[in-house]
Amino acid sequence: MQSVNPYTGETIHTYAPESDEQVDQRIRAADRAFHDWRRTPFAERARLLHSAAAVLRDRKRELAVLMADEMGKVLRDGVSEIEKCASCCDFYANHAQGFLANQHVDSDAADSYVAFDPLGVILAVMPWNFPFWQVFRFAAPSLMAGNVGVLKHASNVCGCALAIQEIFEQAGFPQHVFGALLVESARVEKIIRHPLVRAVTLTGSTPAGRSVAGIAGSELKKTVLELGGSDAYLVLEDADLELAVKTCVQSRLINAGQSCIAAKRFIVASPLYARFVQRYAEEFKAIRYGDPKDDATGIGPLARADLRDGVHDQVQKTVQQGARLLAGGAIPAGPGACYPPTVLADVKPGMAAFDEEIFGPAAAIIEAADEDQAIALANRSEYGLGAALFTRDRARADRIAREIEAGSVFVNAFVKSDARLPFGGVKHSGYGRELSSFGIREFVNIKTVWHGADQP
Repeated sequence: MQSVNPYTGETIHTYAPESDEQVDQRIRAADRAFHDWRRTPFAERARLLHSAAAVLRDRKRELAVLMADEMGKVLRDGVSEIEKCASCCDFYANHAQGFLANQHVDSDAADSYVAFDPLGVILAVMPWNFPFWQVFRFAAPSLMAGNVGVLKHASNVCGCALAIQEIFEQAGFPQHVFGALLVESARVEKIIRHPLVRAVTLTGSTPAGRSVAGIAGSELKKTVLELGGSDAYLVLEDADLELAVKTCVQSRLINAGQSCIAAKRFIVASPLYARFVQRYAEEFKAIRYGDPKDDATGIGPLARADLRDGVHDQVQKTVQQGARLLAGGAIPAGPGACYPPTVLADVKPGMAAFDEEIFGPAAAIIEAADEDQAIALANRSEYGLGAALFTRDRARADRIAREIEAGSVFVNAFVKSDARLPFGGVKHSGYGRELSSFGIREFVNIKTVWHGADQP
């Protein structure tokens, strides 16, 4: 298992995978820790999670450099990611007890209520694109609920995985309440089937989701899946054009386009189409790409050369299918996995950039004759993670938002995750929810407690 700098192509560190015996010991230790942790008062859990937030803030520059080295994230985005993790920790430290308080229900009992009990060891299988945020948005609510976590992180960000474990240790969490397992992806199935692993959360590709769901289902273990996305952004004829262009450019290039909820398909009403395409291409051509540690860089490299090559193949295929290439579209010379911001116009259903998720800085612009066609094009996808729409009419926006098949719809803004709001998808984008009160209740036993008449 290697960490390779995606900008220079140099190997940073090589890690020896843990043996099956070591993994078994780690899971058993986590289960032992759970039986004490579940009885730890909310106030103490919250104190420790606030401490983790403080550690994150103290180390944010160092952790941003680690992300730049391991997966190519530009430093300012890395700092923002760490700050977001810290805010998530504070949010759940402040609100978890209220989210999980007993809920009394009127019934024919003398008293009846719903309680929320932790499950035990939760396995998190996490990707490289947001190597801290993806983990903390699972860990903060799960640990506050009284669960313990074991992390199987992506193999190219082992340094980030170990840093997260260290953060919890530095914050004072009991040993084994959260730990990172350094194992190859092929061994995830055996970990899911471990008798002490009670549930699994995965953020990753749709094929990975199918695999994890099938394995966990055969063991009758709960899963939450946050999978791929091909988010549609609808720019209607009454939109503020400059706001729409600025927001759509920003969303497409977040993390060099390597985000499940990055804007990917831009569906523009005919009256605005030509102007939108022109302005969008101008903005993309002005973006500087390259060294993630250079403050002047707009986007860094893709995380791996093979991922860059896959994006390029999708771009070439789309052009061959009839789309217009207006910017980018060529692999630059030199080492590393850089790819220029790329604009494809006149994209239609059946083309690769419409039908597939492009996990990189390539935008697909699609023309829609009217509102009905725009909605139909947005929903013509196997994915349903996020969507956005641009219009000056609030009532129209609310009506259209209910017709879009997605877990989130943002109006006149780009899609993002927020600890205060539920996050997740439908269709092939997965199921279950993370964040907010909904997310913390995914990995608990929702238990009915019923009291008969009091005895004299």
